[in-house]
Amino acid sequence: MRLFVALSLPDDLRDSLSGLACGLPGARWVAPENLHLTLRFIGEVDGDEAEDIDAALSGIRCQRFPLTLAGVGDFGGDRRLRSVWVGVEPNEVLERLQSKVEQAVRRAGQPPEKRKFKPHVTLARFKSHPGGRLEDYFTQRSLFRAAPFEVAAFTLYSSYLSHEGAIYSPEAVYSLE
Repeated sequence: MRLFVALSLPDDLRDSLSGLACGLPGARWVAPENLHLTLRFIGEVDGDEAEDIDAALSGIRCQRFPLTLAGVGDFGGDRRLRSVWVGVEPNEVLERLQSKVEQAVRRAGQPPEKRKFKPHVTLARFKSHPGGRLEDYFTQRSLFRAAPFEVAAFTLYSSYLSHEGAIYSPEAVYSLE
């Protein structure tokens, strides 16, 4: 079982983000139903490990909070573009929640995350660079800012890779206070 912990996005926000999914040749756009903000990628685990992770995540206590998506960016840039994303306005409660998720996953026996947390929602992935179109894309969308939404829960998802792309299934939802 391949797992990750994420924030789900409201349907209207997913619709808004889908409006950004155009104008880049070679982009593999993320399906609207798969748009999310990853708090922690876990990877392949067995059933016992999944139960331990679920138990650890169940113990997290955190307040609900507003979150705003704003700006666009990329990972990989000119060297080897990997993805285009929408960013997140700085949010201390999101940072605390992510830290609690990381600690819980580690208590459940998983190795620490090696990458620094950079909150974002992936819009597209790439096998080849779209050339000069990337700069135009960012210029046209640089002022993107969504209305804030309330984060009331986080979710443990399983992920299955199919020929049509990834299929995500919620395994457990953890409410915030």
